[in-house]
Amino acid sequence: MKKFLIIQTAYIGDVILATSIVEKLHKALPDSQIDFLLRKGNESLLENHPIINEIIIWNKHNKKYDSLKRITKQVHQHKYDVVINLQRFASSGLITAFSGAKLKIGFAKNPLSFSFNQKFPHKIGDGTHEIERNHQLIKAFTDNTPAMPKLYPSNNDYLTVETYKKEKYVCMAPTSVWFTKQLPKEKWAELINSISDNYQIYLLGSPADAAACDEIKTLGKNNKVVNLAGKLSLLESAALMQTAQMNYVNDSAPLHIASAMNASTTAFFCSTIPAFGFGPLAKNAKTIEVTEKLNCRPCGLHGKIECPEGHFKCGHDITIKKP
Repeated sequence: MKKFLIIQTAYIGDVILATSIVEKLHKALPDSQIDFLLRKGNESLLENHPIINEIIIWNKHNKKYDSLKRITKQVHQHKYDVVINLQRFASSGLITAFSGAKLKIGFAKNPLSFSFNQKFPHKIGDGTHEIERNHQLIKAFTDNTPAMPKLYPSNNDYLTVETYKKEKYVCMAPTSVWFTKQLPKEKWAELINSISDNYQIYLLGSPADAAACDEIKTLGKNNKVVNLAGKLSLLESAALMQTAQMNYVNDSAPLHIASAMNASTTAFFCSTIPAFGFGPLAKNAKTIEVTEKLNCRPCGLHGKIECPEGHFKCGHDITIKKP
């Protein structure tokens, strides 16, 4: 039996996409032990995961470097055979370098990649999806085809959202950490107004998104909108999105939740582009972006807190069509 550690200490979406590695390794090596290291705040995504043996949580916001030292020591004590580092920052490189693992694998962009046994390129912008980039790191153990990412809501998660499934419904996740990744609130209101009265509409998000969702609900004229922002956990949201007639999302975490549940997806791309490799993966999925060629788009890989040009045409000029 081999002992694997997967490291992904970035954001929610990155952790979700990293579950593709978990699925593929387990299929190829079902008797292996797979542990996962992530940042504090994202651990609920992997609760009761049937494949992952242990979740190691790094609290990056409380005495970051003391915590890093403790985590590095903890990893070393586990005596892993293989450490697979999906992060490209020095902190995760240190954990990998001092892990004591027999085989250390990661991306060449990591500043500590000189200490890895195997390193691979991480090219963004050529249309390669992130799950394909990640899959390079485990090809030697599996094959050439990446697995789909997957989340595992519990029976309680499904029971919690059952009350919202009494009629046909769609889900909308209108917010993002980055302003320029968000379809403008007026466009969300336009979308809400285009939805038939035969459908219930649920707005999803974190507690911090509740006010924005309330504003969008008020802007819309559809009386079948329910704001669930802050009322559902990530896995409860996943359970609800799974059977929605459609999930409308930005280029943000809910997009990847939909992918992991193979849930119908319409993804809006404003300042970012699908060619970066973070598009939807569900069988029934499409992307919508501005049709005009904008010289300023994309303006960055992760979005920005405001439009650098001041007009935000990549958001405001997206056409909302009736479903």
